[in-house]
Amino acid sequence: MADLEQIKAERVAYFRSLEEGATLRHHFRHRDEEGGLWYFEAVPDRGELVAIKQAELTLAGRLHRYSWGHLEDEHGSLTDQAIDPGEDALEAIPAEEFQRVWTR
Repeated sequence: MADLEQIKAERVAYFRSLEEGATLRHHFRHRDEEGGLWYFEAVPDRGELVAIKQAELTLAGRLHRYSWGHLEDEHGSLTDQAIDPGEDALEAIPAEEFQRVWTR
């Protein structure tokens, strides 16, 4: 059990350091097959874009948010995969749009 706690602590520290040290942020939106909307705030790290915040707005209007302060719950988790706007069919959006959803 201690190993899992250590891994979680390392993940929290990693995502927190990315968020606190970010000088350049990218924002994206994606519509999934069920019609839900996914929003991402990502920062560059070692040649990749890493999501530091992620929000899912379901068709039913439920909002699930993930960041270093809340990595996962019974609905999902902050992605640990790099963001690739070309491959992932993501649409770039203004930071203000992301913030409207995030603070909803």
